Amino acid sequence: MATMTLFHSPLSPFVRKVMVVLHETDQLDRVALHPVTISPVQDDAQLNQDNPIGKIPALRLADGTVLHDSRVICEYLDQQHVGLPLLPREGSPRWRRMTLASQADAILDAAVSSRYEVALRPDDKRWDGWLDAQSEKIRRSLANLEQEHLAELASGFDLAAIGLACALGYLDLRQPAFGWRERQPGLAAWYAEVSQRPSMLATVPVL
Repeated sequence: MATMTLFHSPLSPFVRKVMVVLHETDQLDRVALHPVTISPVQDDAQLNQDNPIGKIPALRLADGTVLHDSRVICEYLDQQHVGLPLLPREGSPRWRRMTLASQADAILDAAVSSRYEVALRPDDKRWDGWLDAQSEKIRRSLANLEQEHLAELASGFDLAAIGLACALGYLDLRQPAFGWRERQPGLAAWYAEVSQRPSMLATVPVL
């Protein structure tokens, strides 16, 4: 029985992270999905209740408390299931994996910012230098993950790996010509495998 409500947009990669976690931890039946359509220039009145910044994903708990930000929600959900944790609970392994998860989120932030710049800003006001800077952030981060962290990512499908998988899926969706696979063949092979997980297949966004 659903005891929580997730404010949900299937095209949001941050919402997808939460959905993947729900699948991976077998908690999907605990959550009712509330569809919302928002953008930086369009909000949703119900979403804004107890979530004044209007962010998605947002998770309303049974007691009415609203959690927002995908990292907060994913960590909350990780504390609610009985299986193996998706992040180490303590010590240096926890901080290391949290840093990798943050790096994956930074890739998503840059990709989403680029999407808004192209899709929402009028052509005559588009800032090409901004787009170039976001692309460079993504390329640096992916190169670092390929060179320094590929073995860690392959060690288990935890919150860091889930975040990166959703980031790569979003690049494929919104920037199909980005060409990250040619530059990072190790990440490409890793993603080809994890993208076939049931949780990833069930959450593929469709335009």
